[in-house]
Amino acid sequence: MGLQVLVVGAGGREHALAWALARSASVAQVCVAPGNAGTEWAQADGRAASTNVVIQAEDRAGLLAFAREQSIDLTVIGPEVPLSQGIVDAFQAAGLRVFGPTQAAAQLESSKAFSKEFMRKYNIPTAEYGTFDEYEAARDFVATFGRPVVVKADGLAAGKGVIVCNSTEEAQAALRRIVLEGEFGAAGARVIVEERLVGAEVSALAFSDGKTVALMPFARDHKRVYDNDEGPNTGGMGAYAPVADLPPDFAEIVIKEVLKPTVRGMSEAGTPYVGVLYAGLMLTPNGIKVLEFNCRFGDPETQVILPLLESDLAEVMLSCVEGRLSEHLPQWSAGACATVVLVAPGYPGSYPKGLPISGLQQESEDAIIFHAGTVEQGGQVVTAGGRVLAVSGCGDSLAEALKRAYKGVEQIHFEGMHFRRDIGRIFEGITR
Repeated sequence: MGLQVLVVGAGGREHALAWALARSASVAQVCVAPGNAGTEWAQADGRAASTNVVIQAEDRAGLLAFAREQSIDLTVIGPEVPLSQGIVDAFQAAGLRVFGPTQAAAQLESSKAFSKEFMRKYNIPTAEYGTFDEYEAARDFVATFGRPVVVKADGLAAGKGVIVCNSTEEAQAALRRIVLEGEFGAAGARVIVEERLVGAEVSALAFSDGKTVALMPFARDHKRVYDNDEGPNTGGMGAYAPVADLPPDFAEIVIKEVLKPTVRGMSEAGTPYVGVLYAGLMLTPNGIKVLEFNCRFGDPETQVILPLLESDLAEVMLSCVEGRLSEHLPQWSAGACATVVLVAPGYPGSYPKGLPISGLQQESEDAIIFHAGTVEQGGQVVTAGGRVLAVSGCGDSLAEALKRAYKGVEQIHFEGMHFRRDIGRIFEGITR
C-alpha cells in the first residue's frame, strides 16, 4: 500500500505539487482540495491517480475531517493563507502528518514587521526600514529618510501590498492609500517603509526539518506583465531554473547568511521551522539582501523547480516532517527548466472568465502544462482566473528548455491569451 496524500490549494503551484507527488514511487493516491481542471487524472504511466475534493483551502475543519476519514498519510499545504491561519497546528494536534510551518513560524511571511525584526535580531541582511502603526510617524520617516523607499502593508495582501515609490510624494501617497484609505484592509493596519534596493533578483527555496536545510536550485521569475520588464507587477509571468549569473560561492553564502540563521533563530524561539523556506533575494552592490520570506513553494517557481527533482518528493517531505532530512537530502537534475505563464486578457487588472481553452491534449516530455486558473464546464476546460496556465519545458540547457516551453505554448489558445516572449532574459537594475 502506498501513501495517500492530500494537497491543499487550487493553483499552478498545487498542480505542480500533485504532478510531482504522483510520480513518487511511495504514493498510491493524490487528492487535491479544491484543485482545478488539471489536477484530476487516472493512474497511468507509472504515476498515481489524482482526484479533486470539493473542500476550499481555508476550510480547516473540512480538510481535517477529510484527512481523518480517508486515512491521509501526508497533507501538503500549498497557499500562504491557510498556513497563517494555523492549519498545520490543527493537523499536528490531531496527530496527522502535515508538511508546512506552524502558524507561529509562518509569521515570517504573514507579518512583514515580524520578519524584519527577526532579520534584524539574527543579523540576516535586509534593507533598512521602519515599522509604523500611525500615518503621521510614517510620513515623517519618509520625509527625513533621504533615499527612495518601498511601502509595504504588514499583512498578507495576495501579493499586492507592496508599492515601489520614485519620490517622497509618491511614498506619502502610498501611505495615504494603505493607512488612511485602507486599500489593503486589515493587512495595512501596520506599514513598513524600507530602503528601495536595486539589483537582480533570485529566489532561494529550501526544504527544512527544523534543523537541517536543503537548498533547491535557484530560480528567477518575471513579475512584470509585458516584455522588456514593463508594465505592472503580477503574480509571475514565467520563471527559470537554475540561474547562471550568480557568483560561484553564492549557494554557500545564502546558506550561511540567510537560511541557517533563519532556521536556527526559529528553533531558538521555540517555533521550529518545518516545510519550504523561500527567501526572495536581491543582488545589490552591497551584497545580497533579503526582500521577503515566503513560507511555502512559490508560484511559478514550483513549476520549474519540481521538474528538476530526481528524488521521491513524498519521501523528502516526510523526512522534513519527521526531523530526518539529513538522511534524505534531495537530488537534482543537472539540466534546466523554464515556464511561460499564459494569462487572461486584462490581467493583472479585471479580466473575463469562462473563455474556452484549446490545445491542452499535447502534454509530452517536451512540455508540461500546469493548470492554475481553470475549471471544467460541460466537458470543456475554461479560464477561471488571471493566471490561467504555465507551460514548462526541460532540457540540458536553458535555451533548450525555453524552446520546448514556447513550442508547447504555440499549441494552446484562448481568446485574448497573453504571455511574455522574453522569459529567460536577464534584466539588470530591477528595483524593489
